Amino acid sequence: MADMLDRPDQPVLLLVDDTPENLMLMSELLADSYRVKVADSGAMALRIAAASPPPDLILLDIMMPEMDGYEVCRRLKADPATAEIPVIFLTAMADRDGEQYGFDLGAVDYITKPIRPHLLLARIRAHLQLKAGADFQRDRSEYLELEVKRRTRDIQRLQEVTIEAMAKLASMRENPRGRHLERIELYMVELAATLARQQPPMAAELDEERIAQLGKSALLHGIGKLTLPDRILLSPVPLQGEDLELLHGHTIAGRDALLAAEAKLGSVPNFLRDARDIVYSQHEQWDGGGYPQGLRGESIPLAARLMAVAGAYEELTSRHTYRQPLEHEEAVAQISAASGTLFDPSVVLALIEAAERFARIAREHADGAAAIHYEIQRLEESLGEPIELTLPARRTAPEA
Repeated sequence: MADMLDRPDQPVLLLVDDTPENLMLMSELLADSYRVKVADSGAMALRIAAASPPPDLILLDIMMPEMDGYEVCRRLKADPATAEIPVIFLTAMADRDGEQYGFDLGAVDYITKPIRPHLLLARIRAHLQLKAGADFQRDRSEYLELEVKRRTRDIQRLQEVTIEAMAKLASMRENPRGRHLERIELYMVELAATLARQQPPMAAELDEERIAQLGKSALLHGIGKLTLPDRILLSPVPLQGEDLELLHGHTIAGRDALLAAEAKLGSVPNFLRDARDIVYSQHEQWDGGGYPQGLRGESIPLAARLMAVAGAYEELTSRHTYRQPLEHEEAVAQISAASGTLFDPSVVLALIEAAERFARIAREHADGAAAIHYEIQRLEESLGEPIELTLPARRTAPEA
């Protein structure tokens, strides 16, 4: 049986009764004020309740063949799509135990037959008002939840932009046109994700959100270098003595800068906590021979242990004024040889598993001429033949 009246601005009532005369009488009583749908069985009632638009309230007879009202109510409340629809039981019995059972199933009211029109209309109005209030609160809560999520995303994006700007300032002095920061972020994410897969107990600590956060926090690893003079930062030879001590001091300067930022915020966002651990402890060594604190083993923060390996790979495979870059295989071999002395063995194992992906990141995000060389190689592989580049001959000015 279908809708008795289509008025989209009025509440929808679903009447459920196996007696056609009862359905007709109640429909006539309610049709002026409500859109009325009717069902003469429990199965039909469940289908109509799940259809669109759902009823705002259900008047449900208890005594029906095949599926009684109690079972219909139980199924309605078990389905998230219909669980919030108020159910009023209609019954010819005055059974207190039955009433309690109905309330336990989730019904909101009982009306006994024979139906008294004024009482029925008053009960319906009251429960529709209660439902409207509950719907408003639920919609408001959902809106507020979405708004909080939106604002959180905005704040996170602002944090990311701030990190990237600060990191770029620190990196530009050493290599203004390089892609060092892109590689560091990708290495860090790849290393952390691989470690989480290899070490199931760490999966909770290294979830997807934390891994992405570590990549962003790693961008600030060199923030303390902003305090170094050019003769230290851009030295064409390896540093020694007092100059080396001055270089080591950048970890403390970077930590202090981030602590000052935390003090301004009045709280410690997770990304800043990881960034501080990276900046301050990235040069600690697994055997305790690093700086600035001489930390050993797992007393070194995880973010710093990850950064130590990611940073070492970047350092070994990048060009410097005093050293040519190593090939990928040699860089991985040198880091592997220092497992258990300079580096956390579990992080080194993660690097070994992720080695091919590290090599791809290094190729695809290479600096300058190396990037051009990689693109030429990729095109040659695609075409199946070598590409020869020739420069056009320089034109000479005609003689006067």
